Amino acid sequence: METIVDCCEGRHSLATSRRALLLGGASFAAWAYLPKFARAADGRDPRLIVVILRGALDGLATVAPTGDPDYAGLHGAIALSADGPHAAIMLDSFFALHPSMPEFARMYRDKQAAVIHAVSTPYRDRSHFDGQDVLESGFAGPGRVQSGWLNRTLAALPKGERVMSGLAVGTTTPLVLRGPAPTVGWAPVGVPQADDDTATRLVELYSHRDPALAYALSQGLQLDKVSQGDDMKPKPGANAGGAMRLAARGAAKLMSADDGPRIAALAFDGWDTHANEGGPVGRLAQLLSGLDGALAEFQTGLGERWRDTVVVVATEFGRTARINGTQGTDHGTGTIALVAGGAVKGGRVIADWPGLKPANLYQARDLAPTTDLRAVIKGVLHDHLGVSERVLAEAVFPDSAAAKPMKGLLA
Repeated sequence: METIVDCCEGRHSLATSRRALLLGGASFAAWAYLPKFARAADGRDPRLIVVILRGALDGLATVAPTGDPDYAGLHGAIALSADGPHAAIMLDSFFALHPSMPEFARMYRDKQAAVIHAVSTPYRDRSHFDGQDVLESGFAGPGRVQSGWLNRTLAALPKGERVMSGLAVGTTTPLVLRGPAPTVGWAPVGVPQADDDTATRLVELYSHRDPALAYALSQGLQLDKVSQGDDMKPKPGANAGGAMRLAARGAAKLMSADDGPRIAALAFDGWDTHANEGGPVGRLAQLLSGLDGALAEFQTGLGERWRDTVVVVATEFGRTARINGTQGTDHGTGTIALVAGGAVKGGRVIADWPGLKPANLYQARDLAPTTDLRAVIKGVLHDHLGVSERVLAEAVFPDSAAAKPMKGLLA
């Protein structure tokens, strides 16, 4: 498939410093908005949401291999069980879902959610910073580029009638959606901290001098109004879980609009559970409840758009198979990826299960990865957005030809 990138590098480079100063001065940091691309010939109007869990999710505690005879001994006091007052939700005869995720379980039963287990990026050295760099940049090693694989996907999308724009949610624009502008007018835009009159004057000032920047600023004003609605304001005492749900609600509200963004990236922090991780209840349970609520907010907020939506949930690496002395888990390797949405062929746990016997653990401590996370994401990008295998291997995830796109993830 031939791809054409419509951009104007010269104009963008000349305006870079001015835009960075202006947007930075207005504290535009929480959102990124990309201008429109063009509607798919097959009549679909797909949405893609990427959720990054920063801190390394314990995949063995989220989707527990309760059928593996070595699991309970390794995870000890925090191991999930199909019995008891906080029983895990059995997904099949072998894997059980954390009880804090009933919404995901419902989607799974409705064939709109799936789990891919024993996955990882190519990274193996257990540094959060480098692991997140690899996860979001799409390169096999850290420190290669300052752009993300989702940004490069946007740049590679074939032209057509499909409307395409992008949205990023986080304290800063996630690396996965950061990088050189795929089209004229890309700029990091967020909830403006300047007053509305000032922002409106800026839009008017640049409407003729720099239409692309004016467009970005006007989108920021719209995001501000949406984000400040009563249903978007954090309630007193709102915790991390509540923040996840609010972020998802805001993103879904924007993405459900005919002229809203089609692609979003959200980054949620706090998944580093070295101590007091908790089993069916506790710290991890609270985080997973927030993630579960966020997935439900996506479905509710997107309404009929959910039918053509895929949500991908990923983390930089997993955690150790054996709990430590503080009832937590340390940095590991293999973990899980989750996919949800009306476009997903769900109701499955996809795993080439390596087993948890000591001889089968990676470096005698971690769940051994058997699936490349890039293959999972490639499968979604190929089947959902129509990105060719060649572009995926060469531009989106460079030097990844061996990680073939996973087939059959979508309905």
